[in-house]
Amino acid sequence: MKQVIIKTLLLSTLLIPILLHAENGYNLWLQYTPIENTSIKQQYTYQLQSFSISGDSETASIIRSELKSAFKGMLGIDIPETGDGDLKIQLDKINDLGSEGFRIASKTNQPLTITANTEIGLLYGTFHLLKIMQLQQSITNLNIQESPKIQHRVLNHWDNLDRTSERGYAGFSIWDWHRLPDYLDPRYSDYARANASIGINGTVLTNVNANALVLTPTYIEKVKALADLFRPYGIKVYLTARFSAPIEIGGLSTADPLNKEVAKWWTDKVKEIYKEIPDFGGFLVKANSEGQPGPHNYGRTHADGANMLARALKPYGGIVMWRAFVYSEEKPDDRAKQAYDEFVPLDGTFDDNVMVQVKNGPIDFQPREPFHPMFGATPKTPLMMEFQITQEYLGQATNLVYLAPMYKECLNSDTYAKGRGSEVAKVIDGSLFNHQLTGIAGVANIGTDINWTGHPMAQVNWYAFGRLAWNPELSSEEIAREWIGQTFGNDPKITKPILEIMLRSWEAAVHYMTPLGLHHLMGTGHHYGPAPWVSNLGRPDWNPVYYHKADAEGIGFDRTKTGSNAVNQYFTPNNEIFGSLKKCPEKFLLWFHHVPWQYKMASGNTLWNELALTYQEGVNTVRSMQKKWQSLEGKIDDERFSEVKMLLKIQEKEAIWWKDASLLYFSTFSKLPLPEGVESPKHDLEYYQSLSFPFAPGIRPQW
Repeated sequence: MKQVIIKTLLLSTLLIPILLHAENGYNLWLQYTPIENTSIKQQYTYQLQSFSISGDSETASIIRSELKSAFKGMLGIDIPETGDGDLKIQLDKINDLGSEGFRIASKTNQPLTITANTEIGLLYGTFHLLKIMQLQQSITNLNIQESPKIQHRVLNHWDNLDRTSERGYAGFSIWDWHRLPDYLDPRYSDYARANASIGINGTVLTNVNANALVLTPTYIEKVKALADLFRPYGIKVYLTARFSAPIEIGGLSTADPLNKEVAKWWTDKVKEIYKEIPDFGGFLVKANSEGQPGPHNYGRTHADGANMLARALKPYGGIVMWRAFVYSEEKPDDRAKQAYDEFVPLDGTFDDNVMVQVKNGPIDFQPREPFHPMFGATPKTPLMMEFQITQEYLGQATNLVYLAPMYKECLNSDTYAKGRGSEVAKVIDGSLFNHQLTGIAGVANIGTDINWTGHPMAQVNWYAFGRLAWNPELSSEEIAREWIGQTFGNDPKITKPILEIMLRSWEAAVHYMTPLGLHHLMGTGHHYGPAPWVSNLGRPDWNPVYYHKADAEGIGFDRTKTGSNAVNQYFTPNNEIFGSLKKCPEKFLLWFHHVPWQYKMASGNTLWNELALTYQEGVNTVRSMQKKWQSLEGKIDDERFSEVKMLLKIQEKEAIWWKDASLLYFSTFSKLPLPEGVESPKHDLEYYQSLSFPFAPGIRPQW
C-alpha cells in the first residue's frame, strides 16, 4: 500500500517540484524553481503579499492552487488569500477581449489585476503572469491585453484504443482506456494544465485512422470522464469519426451520407454523445485516404460526407474538421496535386460549421515543403492548419529539431491569393477572407515517458505549437527564449548556447535528410532513416524513387509545365517563381524541377557538389550542436545534460548515415566523385540497403 501511495505522489500534479524530481522533465515549462536574483525576488515579494480570486468554481480552484504552488516554488513563501489582495483576479466586462482574452495591469501603489470576461480568460491570464515571473521580468507598470487570434487550437492524438500511438515516439498513449472511466490517472490533470498554460483549448483523443468502437456507449462513458476533468481548464474533447461506423457498430447496410437512415443514425449518435458531454467539440474525419472509408465509396463528395456530420452537430455547436489529406491509387497524377484537385472545386459547398484541415505542405509532413497550394484557394471555405509536432519524418524522438522555424516558414509564406500580403497565417486566422470559424491542429508528440515527449528538447515543439496557435505572429526566437527561461533558467551562459542550438537544428536536419527540395526518402512504414532506393511498394507514391526520380541526367520531381504542372496550383507570382529553374528558391529546387547533375548553382558549385556539400553541412552542424551542448556541463542539471548529450551522439550517427547512404545511392546515377570537404562513406551501399528495423518506433505491433 505504501508503494502505491508513493507512486501516486510521484506521478501527481506538477504543483510542487519537491514531490517530483524537478530535472527529469516531467514539470515541462512549469517548474517554478526558486528565484535567486535578490532584487527580482524582493520586487515580487513586495508586490505580491496577498491575492484574491473571485468565485469558487473548479477553474477558480485551479487558479488558486496554481498561484500557491508557484509562489511557494519561486519565492519560498506562502502568500495568503484575502478578500482584498495585492493581486486581484476578477471577472469584468471587457468588450474587446472575447471569451478567452485577458488583461493584466499594474500601477504604482495599486493592486496588480488580472481581468477577463470568463474564468478561462482568468486562467490564461494567471499563466501569463507566472510566465513573466519565471522569466524574472518586472511586474511593475504592466499593461498587457491578449486574445487568441485563432479560435480552435487543438492537439490531434494519433492514439489507438490499445494504447499504441501511430506516430508517437514517447512511449504508449497516455489514455488508459481499460481503466477509464473510474481510474483517472493524475497525469491527465497535468496534461490539461500544461495545455492551458499555452492556450490549447481542444484535444482529439483518438487516431485519424479511426476505430468505430470509440463511439459506443462504453467508450463514450470513458470520454466523458476525460471531458469532465478537462472542462475547468478550458479544453474540449473531440473524437475521430470512422465514416463506416453506421455499418460497423450501427447494424446498417450502408454508410452513404445521403441515405436518410445513415443521417438519422449519426443524428442519434451525436445526441447520445452530447447527453453525456454537453460541450463536446465535434469530429475529426479522415475519409477516402490510405484505405479509410468515406463518401467516395458511394459516389458522393467530401462535402456530402462532411455536411451530413455537420448537420448532426449543428444544434449543439459542434464542428467538423475534415482532413484534406487524400490521394488515390487510381489517380496516376502527381500526389502533391490531389488534395487541391479534390477540394478546391468544392469551395462554397461545405456547411458553415465545417473546416477543411490541410497539412502545411502538399505531400506529408516532410522536413521541408513549400506551403500547401490550397491555402488561399478556397475563399468560401475556412481552412484549418495541420502541423505535425511529433517528428515522424524528422528523426523521431532521437533528434533535436526545433520546429517553430518550420511552422513560421509556412505561416509567413505569401499565397498572393488577394495580392501581396496574403500570408498563410491570415488564411487560417480568418482575416484574409473574413471567416469566423478558425482553427489550427498539431499532431501530438506526447506519451507515457516521464518527460512526456521522449527527447527532453522536444517539449519545446509542444510549447511552440501552443504559442503560435495563440498568436502566429510570434517569432521562433521569442518562443525559444520563453521556453528556455522557464525550462533551464535565465542565465545567459545557459540560454545563449541552447538558443543557438535550437535555431540551427531544423535547417541542419533538412540538410542531412532532404536537402535542396528532396523529399519522402525515408524507410518503409516506420519512416526511420534513409531508404531512397525503395521501389517495390504496392503503389508508386509510397516509393521514394517516385519523389526523387534520380537518373543519369539528374534528380528531382518536375512539377513545372513540362512535368506535372503542380506549380499552376499556386497564385502568381509564386507559380512563376517556383516554375522557373533560375528563380526557384534552391531550398525547393528539387521539389519543383528535375535538375541536371552538372547544373551550376548560385554558389558556383555543380548541383552534385552542392548536394553532397549540403549533406555534409548537416553533419557538421550537428557536431557544432554537440560542442555547444558540452559547454553546458555543470551549468544545468546532470540528468538532462547527460540525456541530451547521448541523444546528440545518436543524432550525429544518424546524420552521417543519411549522408553516406543517400550520396552512395545517388552517385550510382551521377557517376561523379564526392567533392573536397565531404567525408568518405563509412560503409558501402549494399551495407546500408541491408539494414532492417522491424521494431522501429511507429510500427504498430501485429498481435
